[in-house]
Amino acid sequence: MAPALCAICKTARALIVRPKDHQKLCKECFIAVFEAEIHHTITSTSLFAPGDRIAIGASGGKDSTVLASVLKTLNERYNYGLELVLLSIDEGIKGYRDDSLETVKRNAVQYDMALKIVGYDELYGWTMDQVVETIGKKGNCTYCGVFRRQALDRGAKMLGIKHVVTGHNADDVAETILMNLLRGDLPRLARTTSIVTGDATSDVRRSKPLKYAYEKEIVLYAHHKKLDYFSTECLYSPEAFRGSARSLIKNLERVRPTAILDVVRSGEDMAKLVPDEVTGGSHCKSQKVSLSSADDEDEAAGGCGSTSGRNSGGEMADMEKKLQQDEEASSREIDASSLISNPDGQRHDRIANNAETGKTVRKEVGRKLPRQTLGSCKKCGYMSSQDICKACTLLEGLNKNRPKMQIEVDVEDEESSTLRRRMEGLALAAG
Repeated sequence: MAPALCAICKTARALIVRPKDHQKLCKECFIAVFEAEIHHTITSTSLFAPGDRIAIGASGGKDSTVLASVLKTLNERYNYGLELVLLSIDEGIKGYRDDSLETVKRNAVQYDMALKIVGYDELYGWTMDQVVETIGKKGNCTYCGVFRRQALDRGAKMLGIKHVVTGHNADDVAETILMNLLRGDLPRLARTTSIVTGDATSDVRRSKPLKYAYEKEIVLYAHHKKLDYFSTECLYSPEAFRGSARSLIKNLERVRPTAILDVVRSGEDMAKLVPDEVTGGSHCKSQKVSLSSADDEDEAAGGCGSTSGRNSGGEMADMEKKLQQDEEASSREIDASSLISNPDGQRHDRIANNAETGKTVRKEVGRKLPRQTLGSCKKCGYMSSQDICKACTLLEGLNKNRPKMQIEVDVEDEESSTLRRRMEGLALAAG
């Protein structure tokens, strides 16, 4: 059987089957198509302007390494006029981040880019190893996610840069959409669906140029371009709720390759149902641009328990029970369209007659959604929708444990010393 030819050039042998659409391509055509799609994402959403200084959130992993390589290539090819800088966050995870930062340092030399490294210990007085030692592995991703987002902004300010790009890909966005959908958090879903966080007036805005790129294609691009990247999984991530969403996305992709982009597009459509007053954002072309940067992107919630995304059996019985509950709860249904007809986001009731009892019932057709009002944290000055930002709230809880633990040690030492003196006294009396 003759080898298949590339679907684009029709001459070279096809070596790659694109995970996104199963198109058979040769190496050169795949690289060209991948870069062309990223270029289209950048230009169609007007992510950059000539003269912009851009900080690339670099972790040393495949996503950020491919992002740095592609941006350097496109910047030179299409004359974007950008100044690119690598910005890395050192969470303080021995055996993981210290090794990946060595990769980032090599990338800085390979791509001829300046590199800035900012550490959790420098900003917060805590490393993630210390946080996990204090609170355990369950819930630690919440701390890291909040700290990391703020650290990126603070690092950008140190460099005098107002735009940070991250390597979030289509798989990441689809996972985040599912996580917020399962939480029932439509306002955050609307914000995290956006390709851009912040606008020209924001202190720091963030964007995701790889938003529509599949993770598998990013790996293929890195492989065929022979890029230098770090591939070890974070030591603390397996306990995260995101792991369950990732497993679900991968299972959907196996059945339907377009499922990832379908979820992303569906998330964008659902985001349009949420009033701008609630998200603090405005529509820009086909993309919603969120003005809140305190809650966006991938907030990794706490541990997912022991199930790790698996079910426990009895699915049909559970489904029948759920259907019965849905029928009983029909009087409490919420009309999502009311979110558009009532842009104030307030609750409105509708009077209706029950056909069986003849009694008048009151149906809730809308629900009050929390409004996003962006301000500054009273403690650190970081942008926040609350008086105290999430990072300061988490740090307050962590720091409370430090003096308490020290007091407990001192008390224990004092009791031991007192007991020892008594024992010595008894020994002397007996002698």
